[in-house]
Amino acid sequence: MAAGVNAREAVREMRNVRQARLYEPTPVPDDILHELLEVARWTGSARNTQPWEFIVITDPEQLRKISEIRTPINWVAAVPLAIAIVLNGEDATTEAFDEGRVTERLLIAARLLGLGGGTAWFGDEAQRARAREILGIPADRAAHSVVALGYPTTTKDHRPNPAAGGRKPLAELVSENRLGKRRG
Repeated sequence: MAAGVNAREAVREMRNVRQARLYEPTPVPDDILHELLEVARWTGSARNTQPWEFIVITDPEQLRKISEIRTPINWVAAVPLAIAIVLNGEDATTEAFDEGRVTERLLIAARLLGLGGGTAWFGDEAQRARAREILGIPADRAAHSVVALGYPTTTKDHRPNPAAGGRKPLAELVSENRLGKRRG
């Protein structure tokens, strides 16, 4: 671990990454955006293919259009910044894995830099096509979501039917050597 980095504090912060949907209107400073984009650029990918490009979205009209793709992502209209992950569309299986890696890295980096983040999935193929149209992405490329970033006002789910919080105990999740053989 790099000198001066407290690994246990970083791990504790990783456990506190939560989906944020409500943000202050304060813009994300350019230097922090640059750090986030560097984190995205340096995220590992299958066979180092780096199958992505990133669209930084700060225009309120673009964000409003994205928010109208489907009701569960209507909160995107009020975010100060979103980053669309555009995949090259060559291998859906590995790109799905890579997209998850870069998304999670952005969310963790945002937390460590004092921001919050949330993922907004576009939805089915027709909804993804609408997102591609809004963002000027050719049909042969893939785009499934944006990562919203900013200074959250809360991480509490404000939607009408929020999911239950918390986590299952490790004893219910962890097996040793074979599924179902519980540890200790």
